[in-house]
Amino acid sequence: MSTEKRNALGKGLSALLNDSASVNPDKNSSSGVASSPEVNNMGSVNEIKIAEIAVNPFQPRTDFDEQALQELSDSIKLQGLIQPITVRRVNAHSYQLISGERRLRASKLAGLTQIPAYVRTANDQQMLEMALIENIQRENLNAIEVALSFQRMIDECSLKQEELGDRVSKNRSTVTNYLRLLKLPPAIQASIRDGQLSMGHARALITVDDPAKQLFIHQHIIKEGLSVRKVEELVREMQRVPVKKEGKQPEPIPYHMQKIEDDLASKFSTRVKLKVNGKGNGSIEIPFLSEDDLGRILEMLDW
Repeated sequence: MSTEKRNALGKGLSALLNDSASVNPDKNSSSGVASSPEVNNMGSVNEIKIAEIAVNPFQPRTDFDEQALQELSDSIKLQGLIQPITVRRVNAHSYQLISGERRLRASKLAGLTQIPAYVRTANDQQMLEMALIENIQRENLNAIEVALSFQRMIDECSLKQEELGDRVSKNRSTVTNYLRLLKLPPAIQASIRDGQLSMGHARALITVDDPAKQLFIHQHIIKEGLSVRKVEELVREMQRVPVKKEGKQPEPIPYHMQKIEDDLASKFSTRVKLKVNGKGNGSIEIPFLSEDDLGRILEMLDW
């Protein structure tokens, strides 16, 4: 691989990639077993049988655009696959995908039986890190996928935020902003994932402490198509009158009740509170922030 191409992968990824010193230990075998052609050391492209490649269990991307996949498949049929995928060798006739699942899927759609690939050596932690870094640099993950991937690296690779920032070439504040997205209500996370809210909208909503207010602003963004600047102005206006919390705070409710709260909050686009006593009795509170907001909730309840 040329110096120019290696540098294009970024410092974090290139530092993780190691030459495979002996990636074809059985190349002189006379067993006659059908397998991929001889695998060379890193620095050359290898033709690997697609049937011998297992997908990467650490893949952070979960959403693949079917139309875009078909367009890439059509291009592969005409011109072949220009950019090789990256795999690690499991054994003589088995490989595991490190990066390039979109290219692998499109190649299958195109009817290819073999695919050009770089062969690497990597442990599970390196697999997760390389999959994340490669996708961020090349695939434009949505912000929620990035946040989930960052959280997974922290949890599974025991990384601190500063270390994670070094891995993905981002400063700590950027990493923190992504991770804070996971504290937003499920309805807002879904809108970010689906492209209805930009990262700018999300950053403005993150500064609002009250989930009910977050959901109220979210509803107006979706309904009125508010710009990031308008959302920032709305947030500043709402934060001028702080809400004081008085009295003893309630005990945390069980996990299954929290799940019901989150589902109802997503349905009504406002924070829903469940109050349950030891006997299983309780109530549901659906707060509203204006008469219009009340009307919207009543309409959803067929009032």
